[in-house]
Amino acid sequence: MSGLYRDSKRGQPPIPPAQLALATLLQAYTGASDDEVIEATTMDRRWQLVLDCLDTQEPPFSKGTLIAFRKRLIEANMDRRLIERTIEVANETGGFGARPLRAALDSSPLWGASRVEDTYNLLGHALRKALGVIARQQGRELTEIARDANAMLVAGSSLKAALDRDWDDPTQCEQALGVVLAALAAVERWLETAPEGHDEPVVAFSLTAAQQVQEQNVQVSEQGSATLRKGVAKDRRIAIEDAQMRHGRKSRSVRVDGYKRHVLQDLDSGLVRAVGITAANAAEASVTDAIRADLACQQVQVSELHIDRAYLSSTWVRERPADLDISCKAWPVRNGSRFPKTAFHLDWEQQTLRCPNQQAMPFTPGDVVHFPAEICAA
Repeated sequence: MSGLYRDSKRGQPPIPPAQLALATLLQAYTGASDDEVIEATTMDRRWQLVLDCLDTQEPPFSKGTLIAFRKRLIEANMDRRLIERTIEVANETGGFGARPLRAALDSSPLWGASRVEDTYNLLGHALRKALGVIARQQGRELTEIARDANAMLVAGSSLKAALDRDWDDPTQCEQALGVVLAALAAVERWLETAPEGHDEPVVAFSLTAAQQVQEQNVQVSEQGSATLRKGVAKDRRIAIEDAQMRHGRKSRSVRVDGYKRHVLQDLDSGLVRAVGITAANAAEASVTDAIRADLACQQVQVSELHIDRAYLSSTWVRERPADLDISCKAWPVRNGSRFPKTAFHLDWEQQTLRCPNQQAMPFTPGDVVHFPAEICAA
């Protein structure tokens, strides 16, 4: 990790990177949260022994330091190196080798860390962020900059408190939206005068975010009045700080705000061989190309793959080699007194569908198959 840091006479006494690295490994092993890690360093002698801080009364590092260290690791691709080194050690110790891989691929929710907000607060957050950067550049207060930009609305701690509307009244909600959009237009005009700090990347990022939120969520009538769109935009932005977070669903009852993580696990050794991350609204099948590329770098040949139905449309399934066996867990279905879908046999090689009475029909993926009345007793 010497490449991640440099010697400096400034700042606080340094915290050993090795100590933070060990804490990161312990955190992954135990599944502890960042807050639980800090608590364990003062309450759990096992952690203290590993981190070389026995009997300490104060945490050897703060939660912010741990987060910053993890961020630095990721920026330097050290998280990738950690996985690669794990594989190297497993190979050296016989954990796995050249044998064909039997694996299972599944997804799980990964909630984003950024605040999820509605349209009003997304716009206010973006404007406050942009004006805040300019205020720091000029050494002035946010309220002064907001006054110059004619956007005092966003200078307070709560946008909706500043708007002071009855949020159960649709008319007042529309009025509030108009006020927020007027503040956005005022900031755009003010930035055209090129105030000091206007060229900061964060300012452009925040303004672009506000404009994206407006485009996705707001519609203007022929009379010029602005209202929120009905429904949800296909790729709707839900957070300002993390532009990639999205709404998604793991099931009908579980909504995810952030991402999905896809884990490929070795069924024999239990080791995780590849991991993929997608936005929460992305189809599961979209991650398989990255998973396959990861396995190719490891020079791994998959002989057996267990998936659920969400991955069936992936190129991995459509272009599977002859020596790859794919097992797909079907969802439980009921069809009254008739045959359920699981009673039919799909022959993907011949692209035929066979019913329990051994009647076969050709099929095209994505289409509906109808059995003729003369051969179907349903």
